[in-house]
Amino acid sequence: MARKKPPKAGPRADFGAPIGGFIARQPAELSRILAALRKLVEEAAPDAKSSLKWGMPVFSIGTRMMCALGAHKSHVNLVLVGPPGGFADPQHRLEGNSRGGRHLKLRSLDDLPRESVRRWVRVSAKHARGKARKP
Repeated sequence: MARKKPPKAGPRADFGAPIGGFIARQPAELSRILAALRKLVEEAAPDAKSSLKWGMPVFSIGTRMMCALGAHKSHVNLVLVGPPGGFADPQHRLEGNSRGGRHLKLRSLDDLPRESVRRWVRVSAKHARGKARKP
């Protein structure tokens, strides 16, 4: 007897929503980290558009994802899209070595390396622009 495939899930109700509500719903410390990261991303890549996708804030240029912000129980991740070797990280703050990019894990706003984040976001933006398909 053939197994039936489970039905595909429909789109999330929050897909495409503005990211402000997501940030406001997080615990205070995580919300402060997310707001600071949002500001840095918007400064470093003013042409990026943000919306909720996959339950988290995602920044895109054209049709290409540039970076995302993930909120977890005790930390926030800045997910950077691009070639892993393209992110200069002499202090070894970034984690992961997937083909798609790297991520920064933050537990406190005091740990936020602002200049490094701006630099990394510019790398992700450049990568997205080079690969972007115009909508």
